[in-house]
Amino acid sequence: MTQVATFGSTARLRPVEHCDPASPTVVLADTQPAVRHWVRSALEHGGGACVVGEAATANAAIAETSRHRPDVLVIDPQIGESLTVDVIGRVSLVSPGTKVLVLSSVDDDNAIRSAIHAGARGYLIKGADVDQIVRGVQVVAAGEAIVGKAIAARFSALMRAAAAPEPYPFPQLTTREREVLDRIAAGRSNAAIARDLGLASKTISNRLSAVFAKLGVAGRAQAIVLARDAGLGRGEFTGNREQFPYRRETGRT
Repeated sequence: MTQVATFGSTARLRPVEHCDPASPTVVLADTQPAVRHWVRSALEHGGGACVVGEAATANAAIAETSRHRPDVLVIDPQIGESLTVDVIGRVSLVSPGTKVLVLSSVDDDNAIRSAIHAGARGYLIKGADVDQIVRGVQVVAAGEAIVGKAIAARFSALMRAAAAPEPYPFPQLTTREREVLDRIAAGRSNAAIARDLGLASKTISNRLSAVFAKLGVAGRAQAIVLARDAGLGRGEFTGNREQFPYRRETGRT
């Protein structure tokens, strides 16, 4: 039987180095121990994932994600006082490689839209069967996306509404400069941005200098604060959501 070491409001389970390399690593975040136990059992008994950490608060979820850098964070966004957007956005900053799968009792268009817009790769409703939970984690870990059957019927219309373009907060920037600003707001380094865009590091530095001048900021830190206050850098997908195809789960919810 797995021994759980508890500290604060979190529980650390299997060390990452003891996980099967073929299995995605997972951190579970939910205020209810019974829910975490149920999801952990579903994943481990189904052979679908290796649970490396647990959390019962939003701050603990961020801490565990930062500590373990899991492939997937399974989270109930109603985990505390923090807003859904804030929790999911913080995950992208502390562990950019971690995908977020929401497991919530809330089947509400605004909640779903907020979670997806913030960067969640999937949204399942509590009550989903074991196979759906396992499949959801595997799909999200593979870089794809999924929604439960109860959501799928209205999902396209919901995301079309969410995809309506909003005015860019800094219209003085060129398209290339916006690409760089969005990435530094998401915590990317110059070298990483250069790789993302297929450009030289010197080119990125030059574009950043132009961005700082146009925004009237002294440097990178101020630009990041300004950008994130305007809603940039909160998720990997900042463009047209029609380009983000979701799988529709066909099992029972």
